[in-house]
Amino acid sequence: MILNTPFSGNMEYWDNATTVTEFVLVGLSRQPQVRAALFFLFLVIYAVTIAGNGLILVLIAVDSHLHTPMYFFLSNLSFIDVCYVTTSVPQMLAHFLKDKAVIPLGNCFAQMTISLFLGVAECFLLAVMAYDRFVAICSPLHYSLIMNRRMCLMLAVGLWIISFLLTIVPFFSMPAAHFCGHNVVNHVSCEIQAVLKLVCSDTHVSGLNMLITSVFSLLFPFAFILVTYGRIGLAVLRISSAQGRGKALSTCGSHLAVVGTFYGTALAAYVKPQAKTFTDRDKVVSVFYGVVTPMLNPLIYSLRNRDVKGALWRLVGRKVEE
Repeated sequence: MILNTPFSGNMEYWDNATTVTEFVLVGLSRQPQVRAALFFLFLVIYAVTIAGNGLILVLIAVDSHLHTPMYFFLSNLSFIDVCYVTTSVPQMLAHFLKDKAVIPLGNCFAQMTISLFLGVAECFLLAVMAYDRFVAICSPLHYSLIMNRRMCLMLAVGLWIISFLLTIVPFFSMPAAHFCGHNVVNHVSCEIQAVLKLVCSDTHVSGLNMLITSVFSLLFPFAFILVTYGRIGLAVLRISSAQGRGKALSTCGSHLAVVGTFYGTALAAYVKPQAKTFTDRDKVVSVFYGVVTPMLNPLIYSLRNRDVKGALWRLVGRKVEE
């Protein structure tokens, strides 16, 4: 997701550079009963993720009360989460029903590329959402002037372009990777760190590229969020009334919960010394980060946010009246 890769953008050369034409995914268990249970568990998680994020997209689109910058960016977050889980979970579900989970080389390449792009986009989006909350609390009188429609569109388009430049462009320009016949991936999907463990060619240039990409796409946005909320905290302390402080903090609560969940698992999965093998612990952390977190985001916003719950009741009320 957050790291780049040494794979060449030239797929024909990539195929000729190695004897590997497909990958075998180890999965979470080899026991048929366990795989069946995991199939139903992941099916429920996927259904809840699609339903929750889809509902938020619908509410924001149809309810004029949610046509604000905060919910515009929230709709982008829900869109990313829907796309992110769809790149991997359907394939996981199909593989849970097989004794040997095999994925073609091209499909694996596409899955890694798309997941990388969407993951980096979410990092920048969370930073943009933190800036929106900063302006709302620290400059409330100028909020509508600063976070106008043009600014929101520029920020949204900008984060997608930067994510593309940091991930897709370097991904296609890296030297070709050689797998030397090793094709067993200790994961349930084509997770980039697990696949990289199989590379037997020189990866020094790739490692430097990965480090640069990780700093810009993970650490910089996270540092920006920390600084932003530090300034928000100082501004809240200057509010005299307890009611005013509570109202200010309530507007940040959902975003802080999402940031904590996202970055907590992302940092555990990607910012650590790289071992020679991809362990089962790494696999579980990666699955939680890539599958469970997108499900939690709409639940966090719907449970903690009065505006979202109000929009839902208004939508239900209109349907009942019809």
